Amino acid sequence: MIRPRLSSVIERRLLVNYRVDPYVAAALLPAPLRPQLVRGQAVAGICLLRIGGVRPAWAPAATGLTSENAAHRVAVEWDGPDGVERGVYIPRRDTASRLNAFVGGRIYPGDHGRADFTVREDPDAVRVAFATRDGEVEVDATVEPAEELHGSGLFTDLAEASEFFRRGSRGLSPRAGGGTHLDVLELSTDAWKVTAGRPRHVRSSFFEDLDRFPPGSAVLDSALVMRGVAADWSQGEPFRVGEPFSRGCGAA
Repeated sequence: MIRPRLSSVIERRLLVNYRVDPYVAAALLPAPLRPQLVRGQAVAGICLLRIGGVRPAWAPAATGLTSENAAHRVAVEWDGPDGVERGVYIPRRDTASRLNAFVGGRIYPGDHGRADFTVREDPDAVRVAFATRDGEVEVDATVEPAEELHGSGLFTDLAEASEFFRRGSRGLSPRAGGGTHLDVLELSTDAWKVTAGRPRHVRSSFFEDLDRFPPGSAVLDSALVMRGVAADWSQGEPFRVGEPFSRGCGAA
């Protein structure tokens, strides 16, 4: 089976990270996935991605498209045939692009909801806010650049954080309509590089939902920034889970 590959440039990627109670994180995951722990805590967050030059790998760069996108993520691991494997479980993806919403989950892995984005980029900070059109999720995040990663309860320094996220290159997400398989989309790049950020203000209806995260179970931890990184995206073999599930931020 020929699996399509997309080429792109990650123009801007904010990784806003939370440290989460492992038992609370586990309740969000379909078996056999389990939270990947760092210093006894699960790692979850929001990826706020502006991606440009998106096109089939064989197409000229000039034909590529640009869009704003967001994904809620939980770092996960599972037992594979050759040992423990790692990735991120993505209960929800959202996009400003009609095309992404149309092809995602149909022609290419990753079902997308539609959202309206507000973006402001200044030398001293980046603000990305969005509200989904189904009314389920609102996010407003402002991140400023930093020389080093300070104040994180998960990572001792930028190098450790960078390596953690580099290794979690596979995104596993529910298919439209649910079912017993997850779509798999894998990021690959020879130019991986992140810099430190400092969360100035973050509001997330997902992580502030007390039915999903009881008080104190999800704490804003840190932020990372990626810019100008050429990357390919390829479809992986669908991942079978233990029980049927439904799409949405509460998928389990």
